[in-house]
Amino acid sequence: MYKVKVYVTLRESVLDPQGTAVQHSLNSLSYTEVQDVRIGKYMELTIEKSDRDVNEVVKEVCEKLLVNTVIEDYRYDVEEVVAQ
Repeated sequence: MYKVKVYVTLRESVLDPQGTAVQHSLNSLSYTEVQDVRIGKYMELTIEKSDRDVNEVVKEVCEKLLVNTVIEDYRYDVEEVVAQ
């Protein structure tokens, strides 16, 4: 069994209005050293072992459902978990 951590962020070229709003709020609270904020998504998937390569499965899941590849980038970490 695998635990997969997926991180999705807007591409650098895409404006992030939510991140901008958070950055302005932090600046108004006197956190002026915060110069930029980018908001993203984090997901954890549990995937059973199968005949298919886990990386192939994760890429398909991300590109077909979890990520809008036109405006978002993603990365993931795979950890093998021993079932108890």
